[in-house]
Order: sequence, then C-alpha cells, then structure tokens
Amino acid sequence: MRTRSIRRTFGGVAMVASLAAAAMASAHIARPAATPKCTPSGTQTWLGLGLGGATAGSTYYPLEFSNVGHHACTLTGYPGVSAYRGAVQVGPAASRSGQSHGTVTLAPGATAHAILRIVDWSALCSTEVVADGLKVYPPAETRSEPIPFSFGACAHRGVLSIGAVRAGVGIPGYTTS
Repeated sequence: MRTRSIRRTFGGVAMVASLAAAAMASAHIARPAATPKCTPSGTQTWLGLGLGGATAGSTYYPLEFSNVGHHACTLTGYPGVSAYRGAVQVGPAASRSGQSHGTVTLAPGATAHAILRIVDWSALCSTEVVADGLKVYPPAETRSEPIPFSFGACAHRGVLSIGAVRAGVGIPGYTTS
C-alpha cells in the first residue's frame, strides 16, 4: 500500500511538472514583442506654453511628446534641444538636468513631457540674441522638430537646460532638480 501511495504521489508530481513545463513553453511562445521606441512619424512634439513657471532668473516650460500613432511606443532619457535664429543655432544645445527616470511607455493618444528651463539671457551675457524657436530632437532620434518660439538667448552662452522625459502632460510652474 505504501508503494502504491508513493507511485501515485510520484505520478501526480510528474503530471504537475509536465503541465507546468507545457504552460511555460506556451507562455514563451505567446510572449508579446517588446514595445518599440517612438518614431518621429508617430510622435508630435510641442511646447506647452501656458504662462510658464518662473523663478528668479529662469522660466520653465513643459516640452510635450504625444503619441499620434496607432500603437504604444516608448521614450527613454533626454530630448536634445537647441535655440535657432533663421537656419543658425544660437548658443550651445541645452544641458541636461536631473536624473533619467527610465522608460516611459505611451499608449496611442498619450503624452509625456520634459521640463525645459530658459535662463534669463541678461544674467549670462551683455547682448541679447532673439531666437526664432527651438529645434527639438526626441530622445534617441536624429531628426529634429522645429518649434516656433521667440525668446532672448546668448550667442555663446547656454540659456537652455532640459530634464529627462517623464510620464504625463507637464504642468507649467513645476520644476525638477
């Protein structure tokens, strides 16, 4: 009788192990593909102007990235941002501020943001150069999106800094360290 119980228990364990192995194999086969990164054709980039958020010597704006495609996509890290006048870059590209918070997954229609800081030009240089707008490179992209936006800049000193992309729409006045 004891031998029979052991056989049944062993047979039951073997059957459970076989079912678990089959479930793992089917889960492996049915595993969804990784979410692709957002592409320029599926992403709209815009500046959330509002009133902006200001502190002594700086103004903050949310730089928004909206998924206008039909599938989820991801953004990771920092966008590239520079000021331009005509076809010429004004001053150095934006420096990075704060830490990256990892990958943001955007469902179709969803928006992520990065906080753009513009330092008052008069705190850095004696002559203002009026920029016509921003050139924005979404994270990990090599093609920029122009955003018309006039502001004071310096010819040889940086007035821009950018934070990492975060989930959700940005809120004017919200600053990151």
